Amino acid sequence: MSDIRVRKRRRLREKEVKALAEEMANTLGVEPFRPGEPVDRAESTDFDILFINNIAEGLVYNGKAFLTVRGLLRSRPERASVTVDMGAVPFVTKGADVMGPGIVDADPDLQPGDIVWVKDINNGVPLAVGEALISGPQMRERSPGKAIKSIHHVADKLWKLNED
Repeated sequence: MSDIRVRKRRRLREKEVKALAEEMANTLGVEPFRPGEPVDRAESTDFDILFINNIAEGLVYNGKAFLTVRGLLRSRPERASVTVDMGAVPFVTKGADVMGPGIVDADPDLQPGDIVWVKDINNGVPLAVGEALISGPQMRERSPGKAIKSIHHVADKLWKLNED
């Protein structure tokens, strides 16, 4: 049982879904929802959760819509990604912030404050979603210190929400 509190869940209108879909398509380069899929939005402690077909596949953090790790697994976007070496994987999957030296590649268009997804170098599978603290080119330089603040990761409360 996950211990994330979900409140005020409501079905979104078609124009709200369309606006969210456009925002996510611009950010990630993929269509997050299929036409006619029911999308609900609910409040939780840290961000709003988007339920697509009753599965928590999206989130809204600081007013920005993005996919959860489950949504990323389904959609496989190319943009807004940061690749980490295998040494960083155990830390990232436990919710640690991503440090500059662990990054091997980053989308060059990333800016501080952007929402990004983190993948490993070997498999390219999504591990976490976070907020960029530095730009993509700075991440590529492997500058020391925190590069990404972790928001959601594999096996966290939001991930387990769908296993109940």
